[in-house]
Amino acid sequence: MLDNLGSNPFLLEAWLTLFPLTYVAHIAEEYWGGGGYSKYLLTTYSVELSPQRFLWLQAVGVSLMGLGVVVGIALRFPITMLAMLSTIVLGNALVHTLRSIKEWMYTPGLITAVALWLPLGCISLVALWPFISASKLVLALIVGVVTNCVVELITMRRIKDEGNH
Repeated sequence: MLDNLGSNPFLLEAWLTLFPLTYVAHIAEEYWGGGGYSKYLLTTYSVELSPQRFLWLQAVGVSLMGLGVVVGIALRFPITMLAMLSTIVLGNALVHTLRSIKEWMYTPGLITAVALWLPLGCISLVALWPFISASKLVLALIVGVVTNCVVELITMRRIKDEGNH
C-alpha cells in the first residue's frame, strides 16, 4: 500500500495527518495514564508542571505538528516533513521506552509511544526511503533529533535548577 507513497499525493497527505491525530491520543495517555505526566515528573524528577500547563504545552506541540503538515504540503516538501515527523515520534518513543526500562516502571505515554509512534515512525521512514535524497533525509533526521534533544534538555535543566535550590 505504501510502496507508492511518494507518487500518490492523496495517500501522502492522508498519511501525514496520522501524526497530529496520534499525537492527540498520546497527549490523552500522558494526561490520564498512571496519574498523569505532571505527577510522574513531580514524583520522579521533582519537576513541577501543572496539568493545565502540560495541556497548554501539548496544545502548542500538536498545533506546531499540524502546522508542519500544512506547510510541508503547501510548500511542496511533504516527504521531507514526513521524515522529520517520523524522527520526532521515533525519538519520543525511544525516550519513553528507555525511561520505563531505566526506572523499571510505566511512564505516562509509553503505550501510545510504543504501539502507535514506534510503528508509524518506522513504517514511514521505510516507505519514504526510495523517494527522498540522502541530504534531505539527513536534514530531516537532524531536525527530529534536535527537537527531541531540546525537549529533554529543557526538562533536565529544570531538574538541575530544582536540585540547586
